Amino acid sequence: MVGAATNNLRDVSLEVPKKALTVFTGVSGSGKSSLVLDTIAAEAQRLVNDSYPSFVRNRLPQLAAPEVQSMSGLTFTALIDQRRFTGNARSTVSTASDTAPLLRLVFSRIGEPNAGYSPAYSFNDPSGMCPVCEGLGTVVDIDIDELIDPEKSIDEGPVRFSQFRPGVYRWKRFAYCGLFDREKPLKDYTDDEMDLFLYADQLKLPNPDPRFPKTARFDGVVTRMRDVYVKNRPSKISKPVREELDRLTAQRVCPECGGARVNAAARASLIDGRSIVDWTAMSVAELRRLLDGFSDARVEPALAGIRRTLDALLSVGLGYLSLDRESSTLSGGEAQRVKIVRHLGSALTDVTYVFDEPSTGLHPADVQRLNQLLIRLRDAGNTVLVVEHHPQVIRVADHVVDMGPGAGSRGGEVQFEGTPAELRQSDTLTGRLLARPLRLAHAPRRPSGEVLVERASAHNLAGFDAAVPLGVLTAVTGVAGSGKSSFATDELPRQHPEFAVVGQDPLRGGVRSTSLSVLGVADDVRRVFSDESGLAPAWFSFNSKGACPACRGKGYITTELAFLDDVATPCDECGGERFNERALSVRVEGRTIADVLTMTAEEVARLFGDRDEIAAKMRWLDRVGLGYVAVGQSLDTLSGGEKQRLLLAKHLSGVTDLSRERIVLDEPTTGLHPGDVDRINALFAELVEGGATLVVVEHNLRVVAEADHVIDIGPGAGVDGGRLVFAGTPAELAAHPDSLTGLALRIASGAAE
Repeated sequence: MVGAATNNLRDVSLEVPKKALTVFTGVSGSGKSSLVLDTIAAEAQRLVNDSYPSFVRNRLPQLAAPEVQSMSGLTFTALIDQRRFTGNARSTVSTASDTAPLLRLVFSRIGEPNAGYSPAYSFNDPSGMCPVCEGLGTVVDIDIDELIDPEKSIDEGPVRFSQFRPGVYRWKRFAYCGLFDREKPLKDYTDDEMDLFLYADQLKLPNPDPRFPKTARFDGVVTRMRDVYVKNRPSKISKPVREELDRLTAQRVCPECGGARVNAAARASLIDGRSIVDWTAMSVAELRRLLDGFSDARVEPALAGIRRTLDALLSVGLGYLSLDRESSTLSGGEAQRVKIVRHLGSALTDVTYVFDEPSTGLHPADVQRLNQLLIRLRDAGNTVLVVEHHPQVIRVADHVVDMGPGAGSRGGEVQFEGTPAELRQSDTLTGRLLARPLRLAHAPRRPSGEVLVERASAHNLAGFDAAVPLGVLTAVTGVAGSGKSSFATDELPRQHPEFAVVGQDPLRGGVRSTSLSVLGVADDVRRVFSDESGLAPAWFSFNSKGACPACRGKGYITTELAFLDDVATPCDECGGERFNERALSVRVEGRTIADVLTMTAEEVARLFGDRDEIAAKMRWLDRVGLGYVAVGQSLDTLSGGEKQRLLLAKHLSGVTDLSRERIVLDEPTTGLHPGDVDRINALFAELVEGGATLVVVEHNLRVVAEADHVIDIGPGAGVDGGRLVFAGTPAELAAHPDSLTGLALRIASGAAE
């Protein structure tokens, strides 16, 4: 590769060894992803697409060429990133991992009584799905009492849903059907009239009003709502209408199948007393143990395939998942590991596999298993490229590329190339931090009190009691799936509501929301430009008057390709800046509103230094470790960890008395370089010194080592976890013989090898 300049890369030229495991590291925002994902992987994918015939190529996503002078030696590239699975309710862990077809095959061959061929055991096939919920496991009920106002007549609008208000199309359907007295309140309807009004289905009308559609038949209000808004909920729906539907409908377990999704015949077909529903409801670890003692020559090849997949899921630390879990509920890290499993059995060789921080969400004990998978892929004759911060992953690399020296405009250069041992001897920030053993906190701060969590039993928790000290930093640790989050984000705030949870839940807003809007300073920035120009603040919003007329403020034009992914191309009119010419004609200190959105928090704070309502919140954004992110970057492009730190900045910017703050954080260091983790540790220490109580769910040993108190949950995941393993200081945990976290601390601090 010669002269790469994608995003913040500064004319990078690099040779990456083939059929080796290469790790790209560096501080957050240094250019690792720009180099690996946006340049190497993007160009490889573009060239593969160009190899197809034009008919196929025109139906594939049109990828822009990365900014690079030349590249050679590229191979077919598979990108395994942390994008979550789509929100398709018909996708589960079993379907996503390709286990479902093998399970159905086994039951169709040896299940008794036999329900039929393989599709008869599928909740996605009409021959196997439950007829009531159509294979979803849940049904949506319409709350009639909430929907209908019996005191009102048709002319007065008896349906409490805006899409049926008087005068609109759907109101006219029952107003002009000729079946009802439009002036009579619904409470005076006979039972037959009310049944028709609510549940009529394609009724041929004997004497409709001339204004009723001539070719149409009459559907009741509930029937129409089910067809239009429940069974086939529109993909594009306004926020007010969505909120109305949430109020008028409720989702519950299907009364026919009890959530099993398949029909009665599939549920009744058993192997040794268990149905396919029972098999998929087990955790991966439980099902694997069951299959250890089970064999049948008629289906042995299928059973062998299931065992291989289950072993792969176990090896990436997903033994606690059940196969019937919806794939859309998996975290980004869990989804990435399921994708890894798909590739492990591939017969392809000389493939380039690109991983984006695969250790995310993994305990050090699980990272060791991840390393073995990466090595397996390499040893099968493939090239493995990994964007990663984790010291354990860096340690097993054949080759390391360290990017930096800083983030954003201060990064984009190759600081080091060589082996992990050579990196530790180098003078780069990454090298110095890797060479330094972890220091355990031996003098923890004294708590100001404590709260007791009693009989913790959420999810897999075994009903233990645990004290959480106040006024200090507590780390909650354990392997993935052990019950850490269940304890800290479910049980603790449920029993003690004064604890505020700052988690990684999706932020609403997507492409039209930014860090500025989340922090509540977007309007303040617009007012500055408004005062400068005399134009209304709406002219400086890409969601209002200031929007580019061509792309409507998105910065790109989306082309829909039917069954394929939509294709987005930069808007030619605004060049991706999102604003129209009038908005861009106004400047503050020489900067347009579009320029401001490309700045980092530090730059924005400097530009608006005389406006504390803006600068103060920008400083919080920098302090939580998001100083490298452009303040105008869309929320849908941020990782889970970045979104959580953004929410933390929002929370802290509104704090007036730290001594009253009790905050729970769920893995806030996700995606951070060790140097950035040290900055977060410094912020945590500052908050605690100010009197705040912090409870942090973490795998990162740099955070655990700095904690005043550690609650370790385990010892394993799922049914093998959920118990209190240890409570005490990090130094005491490192000496604990039965804790995997303690063992990891001993190794990282140099006390064990």
